[in-house]
Amino acid sequence: MTGWVEKVVGNAGDKRRWKQYRARAEALPAGYREAQQALERYLTRYGAITKGDTFVTMLEDLVELIEQGAADGTALRGIVGEDPVAFAEDFLANYAEDQWISKERARLAEAIDRAAGAP
Repeated sequence: MTGWVEKVVGNAGDKRRWKQYRARAEALPAGYREAQQALERYLTRYGAITKGDTFVTMLEDLVELIEQGAADGTALRGIVGEDPVAFAEDFLANYAEDQWISKERARLAEAIDRAAGAP
């Protein structure tokens, strides 16, 4: 019975993790919070993560990194460097196996392998 409930309302554990993540993100100091929100927006749009669990894990890892930097007094540029796009894309590379494009790359490679073997 819980299978269809999770399909309708989602996994309760994932929802709990999402709410905890949002609370942590909101608790960041103002500048860090603004940077975290910008990174989240970019990662959400650019990342195209296909698994909810991986997506939440990625954001939890991001907020943890920023929380630690804020706690240590590390300036934002000390966390993300001079190129925030490069930082975001390097960070995202740690979660690449669950990106939509990874599946498409594998699908393309398999199709070309099949086509190359065809007479």
